[in-house]
Amino acid sequence: MSHREAGQVAAIHFYATAPYPCSYLPERMARSQVAIPAEAIDAGVYGQLVRLGFRRSGLYTYRPYCDTCQACIPVRLPVADFQPNRTQRRIWKRASALQARWLPLQFDAEHYALYRLYQQTRHAGGGMSEDDAQQYSEFILKSGVDSQLVEFRLDGELKMVSLVDRLADGLSAVYTFYDPDDSQMSLGVYNVLWQVEQARQLGLGYVYLGYWIAECRKMAYKSGYRPLQMLRAGRWQWLPEHMPRQAGGTK
Repeated sequence: MSHREAGQVAAIHFYATAPYPCSYLPERMARSQVAIPAEAIDAGVYGQLVRLGFRRSGLYTYRPYCDTCQACIPVRLPVADFQPNRTQRRIWKRASALQARWLPLQFDAEHYALYRLYQQTRHAGGGMSEDDAQQYSEFILKSGVDSQLVEFRLDGELKMVSLVDRLADGLSAVYTFYDPDDSQMSLGVYNVLWQVEQARQLGLGYVYLGYWIAECRKMAYKSGYRPLQMLRAGRWQWLPEHMPRQAGGTK
């Protein structure tokens, strides 16, 4: 793969990391394939990589590259085909009072405090539960592509922050953190529904949701958004139980 700018071509290379403990499935080892150099990955190249199953963490673009496991399956939600279920419609209505605001990637102490609360409550003992401000900034605020933050407030109180990348064909839901003490609003679900609606208003076809891992409770929830497409053998195809009527099976 190459990146062209001002008549020059910079080759994109890929390397495999050393094995490391898997964050999602206990007692398994994982590896990642990383695209380099980071500075050569602009919005166009990044969009191509996302369609090939890559994700972004700060300035690093990667995808799972495990030796014996293929549990991480890239998934995306086709906006035109999405049909919210009864629970999702109820959550959408319940959280409709939230006010969303697009923001640039700038450090905000209130955002960071919510991030720390979220990590320490929902992911206690995980690798990011003790992130300092610099680590937070490297993960959330560093990007070489078209990225923005979206903050959600209720009566002025910060409830949720989402990091979103805009691609030529959709939105990529990079990371979201929210008030873990507010279980009534189902903020994570609302965020996905909100991004679908934003993509629809922008005339974009997909919301890329990252990896679906059937064996991991924290990641298996994504199959609740229907119909969902997965990337298998280099082709985007419907999850078998999600195939819409009159769908051709691939897209």
